[in-house]
Amino acid sequence: MANGRILVVGGGIAGLSAAWSLVTRGYEVELFEQGPLPNPSGSSYDEHRIIRHAYGTLAGYAAMMPAAFARWEALWAWLGTRHYDPCGTVYMFYDEVPDWAAASTASLDALGFAHEDLTPREIERRLPMVAQDGLVAGYRAEGSGMLFPARILLDLVVRLAASGVVLHANTRVDAVDPEHARLTVGGRSFAGDRLVVAAGAWVNRLLDLPPAEIRPSRQGAVYLAPPVDLAAAWAEAPVLVDMRPAGGCYTLPPRRNTRLKIADDLYTYRGDPDDGRAGTDLDMARLLDAAARAYARFGDYAILERKACYYSVTADARFISRPVGGAGWLLSACSGHGFKFGPLMGEGAAAAVTGERPAAAVTAWAAGEGDPTLISAPASRATT
Repeated sequence: MANGRILVVGGGIAGLSAAWSLVTRGYEVELFEQGPLPNPSGSSYDEHRIIRHAYGTLAGYAAMMPAAFARWEALWAWLGTRHYDPCGTVYMFYDEVPDWAAASTASLDALGFAHEDLTPREIERRLPMVAQDGLVAGYRAEGSGMLFPARILLDLVVRLAASGVVLHANTRVDAVDPEHARLTVGGRSFAGDRLVVAAGAWVNRLLDLPPAEIRPSRQGAVYLAPPVDLAAAWAEAPVLVDMRPAGGCYTLPPRRNTRLKIADDLYTYRGDPDDGRAGTDLDMARLLDAAARAYARFGDYAILERKACYYSVTADARFISRPVGGAGWLLSACSGHGFKFGPLMGEGAAAAVTGERPAAAVTAWAAGEGDPTLISAPASRATT
């Protein structure tokens, strides 16, 4: 299609990334977000998130990670700053070493990233905060680290506005018409040539989707200050992932002026995304128990904040990026994978709605089932 006007619903990493990919192609873009921009209640908003090449049995996504990292590099160049810490990741195994490890080794070898098996004694020496009860092995993987979402989202909002994207903050969309690329806000109608819906946990309120295709899931997280005698060790720690068969937790260390964060890794499939984000006793019950099993002396840690967020969850942990109606496109994350792939998925949606790539090919690619090199990572197509 010739350059035209595209409406984007959702101001998280997916919507902002799609807007970036579209405006640098020369399209007029209007973006609508129900809260402030960036929105602290949005699923994308946080102090830090994991990014990694190790993907276990999801080999399709492992093969896509080089393009995802390249798209992040393109974003750093466009923003003029880099919000990434390549601190690596250590996975901790209990009871037995899962098939995930062998599958990750195969993909890391293919991509050329270092990895290392660790004994419990080596983990104790390198990571004195880790509890040893039930620990059978560890696995260190390079090609991974932390992104800093709140900083990324803020920089994107500022740069997009300066590039001509019309940003509608605190503007809750009442209805969308993907057949005609229209939407309604408080009785006012907006029309474009194409419409991208990247509304995260709220998407089911805007689109008539198959039952249970995308489900919101409320997840707990806790921010902490470690004991003084462990502060130095935590400041140098990698990302830590407790992979207990019955469910563990993942931990992001306090690097670059962030707090220590421990978050739940089991989906709850409960909650209303309009609910508050303060962590409740229900949000914390399983998480604090998992943290106490993962880390020695957990009672000595000071809890700074209890928080909840909402993920858009699919049954097979895969992205949904597909046409809806005659002029609409749905872009939905698949749980915690969403942020790390955000810029690449935004580029894929832009390539589809502008006709650069066939819609069916982009849909298969986003699900990790197509050509992993289908979507490249151009730095920019226009100076804006």
